Amino acid sequence: MVVTLIGTGNLGTNLHHALSQAGHEVVWLHGRSFAPEDVRGEVVLISVKDDAIADVAARLGGASQLVAHTSGTTDVNVLPQRRRGVLYPMQTFSKQRLVDFAEIPVFLEAADAEDVQLLELLARSVSRCVHRLDSPSRRHLHLAAVFACNFVNHCYDLSAEALREVGLPFEVMLPLIDETARKVHSIPPRQAQTGPAVRFDEGVIRRHEDMLTGRAKELYRLMSTSIYLMHNS
Repeated sequence: MVVTLIGTGNLGTNLHHALSQAGHEVVWLHGRSFAPEDVRGEVVLISVKDDAIADVAARLGGASQLVAHTSGTTDVNVLPQRRRGVLYPMQTFSKQRLVDFAEIPVFLEAADAEDVQLLELLARSVSRCVHRLDSPSRRHLHLAAVFACNFVNHCYDLSAEALREVGLPFEVMLPLIDETARKVHSIPPRQAQTGPAVRFDEGVIRRHEDMLTGRAKELYRLMSTSIYLMHNS
């Protein structure tokens, strides 16, 4: 089908590639510099920052197409159009790395049953894992994703800083990271947890804290306490 995609950021870039590879004609527009007359096709996807979605949608006016945003946290009703929806691919995206959309779970919502079917047709052309999910549930999903991805990646960054102190490359962590991720494919995260915080090995924890300062020290203490309480309450 013909799809207008508004947004050229991390997700927009990956979505443009996936839709084009699936054989769709994609009209790709920059979120800050498009005119309503540029919009064509059966579906308009808004893939911009959350706080810009309402502004972009307002510029579309009373579009006759199905207008859908791609946010995990924004309510579908932020869109003023009668035909409105959400197509949320749950994955971490970067312009520098194009991902395989076939493995990405995509979550859909629309105000009209026929529009849900249209979004599902579009989503299934790029992904094998498509679900319907309302806005409140999608916010919980996005929260879970922030813990599982964004916060974990921040810990990778802190790990890299600790390694730089002694001249070691971050690559030495990759086998550990890979095995940690593989484990939760077969056992629940609660059972997969290891490390000094589970048993509250105070000697190790104090030595680690003595090596840290500022926010990193505070985060280490909070994480250790959270792990201990989750496993001993």
